[in-house]
Parts: sequence; structure tokens; C-alpha cells
Amino acid sequence: MAITILKGDITGQRVDAIVNAANSSLMGGGGVDGAIHRAGGPAILDECRALRASKYGRGLPTGQAVATTAGRLDARWVIHTVGPVYSADEDRSALLASCYRESLRVAGELGAASVAFPAVSAGVYGWSAESAAQIAVDTVRASGTEVDDIRFVLFNDEVYAAFEREMG
Repeated sequence: MAITILKGDITGQRVDAIVNAANSSLMGGGGVDGAIHRAGGPAILDECRALRASKYGRGLPTGQAVATTAGRLDARWVIHTVGPVYSADEDRSALLASCYRESLRVAGELGAASVAFPAVSAGVYGWSAESAAQIAVDTVRASGTEVDDIRFVLFNDEVYAAFEREMG
């Protein structure tokens, strides 16, 4: 397994699966979620609506992952995962690690050889860049996944630098 870090826009990645830091509604939102829905077009939202109407009526639970088409993105699938909101009062690290494990499990089931991840929960969900990077890198390294090419595609300098330090 090769793990790389890149600075840029995850929607421009040519991979089998792009991971979306989604909200539980699966209906799009801000940040990475909004960018993926805008770039991928209405096919992604259509499949998300179908998932809400069938299996996830109350939304996708935090730490879980589910795949849809990638629409117009240069990928085959989008894997949606809901990261936890950071809390100073409660350790939610296991939920954040679960986002990466579950996304890789889904990618493996789909037969994806390459996956691009954002820094789940490191934006508006308030996770520090350092902690988010440590959990992401440690979880992916320990996953035992069959995915060959794992990329962390990071949008800003602070988060990129944290992942760079964590990768050693």
C-alpha cells in the first residue's frame, strides 16, 4: 500500500473512489461535501436520496460509510462518511478512526484500487489538524486494506503540514 499526501482539490483526483466528509443527511453541505456534490452533479444527490428513502431514513450514522456513483467526477464512486464533531468533553477518536476504516472496507468491497481521502472532521467539525492527521494516518496504516493507492488530499497549508509531520 502506498500512502501519499497532496495539497489541492479532492474533486480533481483520478481515483477509483473519493471519500466525502459528509453530513449525516447525505444531502450535501459545505466544505468538501458541497464541493463533491457540485463537481459530481445531480447523480450523486439522486443516489443519496435513494439511500435516505431506503436504508438510512434517519441519516448515515457517525463513523459509518456508504458508496454512491461519482457522477461527473473522475472516479467510479464516492464513499460518504460522517465524521464526529470534536468535543473537549468526550473522546470521539474511535468514531473518527471508524470513518477511515469503514471507508476502506467499503472501497475493498467495491474492488477499488485507489482512494482519495480528505481530512475528515478537520474543518468545520473542529478537530485539530494534528489530532486529525494522527488518527487518519495511524488508522490507514493499521487497516490491512487491499487498496493499493491511498491519498490524503488536503485543502489548506495547516492541515497539509500536520499530515506531512505525521507521515514522517
